[in-house]
Amino acid sequence: MTRLAIVLTNGFADWEVGQLTASARSYFGFDVVIATPDGSEVRSMGGMRVAADTVAENLHASAFDGLVLCGGTIWETEKAPDLRTVIYDFLAHGKLVAGICGATLALARAGALNATDHTSNAADFIAGVPGYTGHARYKDSPQAVRAGKLVTAPGSAPMTFAAEIYRALGHAGDELDQYVLMFGAEHQPKAA
Repeated sequence: MTRLAIVLTNGFADWEVGQLTASARSYFGFDVVIATPDGSEVRSMGGMRVAADTVAENLHASAFDGLVLCGGTIWETEKAPDLRTVIYDFLAHGKLVAGICGATLALARAGALNATDHTSNAADFIAGVPGYTGHARYKDSPQAVRAGKLVTAPGSAPMTFAAEIYRALGHAGDELDQYVLMFGAEHQPKAA
């Protein structure tokens, strides 16, 4: 069974991993484990309270197939959790590592974006992160960008973020393409 660690922080963006967590658990049958800093209960931007299954700082790649960092308000502050050791562990073991919106800042701080294609909310959003040297590999894309098992996305792309995570985990195909089209149908131009 595929096992995903989803990291949520105080002020996490409700919409950024909602599609992923729901479909991963209910449709694909993944074991979805919610991790938070210090294992504390967190509250989303919308006020939803979420209890943790485990402590984010204690995650180990040997127990999971992937690490997903949800964006939110905390990543732009000094209160952002330092998950560099966790990120390094997952990368070193060839596991999926994914970040959306503000969580791309954590990936940039860890050096995960320096030598691979990636995206974020905007090039200048991550440009000033200490240790980030991946400017030339930045892709200005409204959709998620996948480079092997690394997935990044702007906060406005939760559907393609989920889809690229599934593809990185080997769940590609017509069924996934149809799923993406169904949930993205509202963004298609109307027929005249």
